[in-house]
Amino acid sequence: MALIRNNRFMNLKLSLPQAPSTSLPCFIPIATASTTVTSSTSNTISASDLERVNVLGFGSGGTVYKVSHKTTSATYALKKVKEDMDSTSRHQLLRETEILRLVDSPYVVKCHDIYEKPSGEVSILMEYMDLGTLESLRGNVVKEDQLALIARQVLKGLSYLHGLKIVHRDIKPANLLRNSREEVKIADFGVSKIMVKSLDKSNTFTGTCAYMSPERFDSEAADVSEEDKSNVYAGDIWSFGLTMLEILVGHFPLLAHEDKPDWATLMCAVCLGESPKAPEECSEELKSFVDCCLRKKPSERWTASQLLNHPFLLQQD
Repeated sequence: MALIRNNRFMNLKLSLPQAPSTSLPCFIPIATASTTVTSSTSNTISASDLERVNVLGFGSGGTVYKVSHKTTSATYALKKVKEDMDSTSRHQLLRETEILRLVDSPYVVKCHDIYEKPSGEVSILMEYMDLGTLESLRGNVVKEDQLALIARQVLKGLSYLHGLKIVHRDIKPANLLRNSREEVKIADFGVSKIMVKSLDKSNTFTGTCAYMSPERFDSEAADVSEEDKSNVYAGDIWSFGLTMLEILVGHFPLLAHEDKPDWATLMCAVCLGESPKAPEECSEELKSFVDCCLRKKPSERWTASQLLNHPFLLQQD
């Protein structure tokens, strides 16, 4: 692996840069499970004008298709949600559609429209990312400058979402999409949450447990303070740090290859084990960057805005 080194930042002793002060907008509460999902008001693309090309992926909530517009030949991704959803899945869908209508960022996968049939089937028309998820990079050699390019874009997306009081709660390689223009965007808001009140907590057991932060994995642990539980955005940073490290080393960094990723093993690794580190051959800047993401105490993790000013990213500009 080709690694970039620069002695300027050796043995980093970094203090946290101040995050910019922004006034946060106020949003309406999250829709309840009884609310009816309706199509977005723009209706710029008719569902009848879309033609399926192939299946992009399956999930517990439905199927994602690659589709083409019959007139313009423009390509999109169409997520068709199962009709027979339970109340929990329906609530997650309502939450996801609310967030998709709200966000507008070049670092978040764009939602073009939302359709609902009388039967209750809901389809979400999304931007098509032709290179798929970051899982496709697993096993490839990723250089530090390539990792910095990916990390910068994901952090800009997280900084945008956190500025809107949205916590994603499921950052992982499968929920980060890329295209042939080297763009990386955040996707899948099924378990995300808008923090409506300043004292809202997000320590519920939601999302993919392998990428959960220690305070979310075991929120009742004796060393998890009320301040830790209230620092809801720090969980996204832990997940981001694990994801970047996984892309770098080519495998899930918290477990040995022979370990089974069951709940008990993961809990011991996340809550009781040492935080994973970047490989020894990496630059000091990258080692520090990973450390700033994967500190056990949420209050000690850098925010997305602060990480954007880390030397690892600044030297790669």
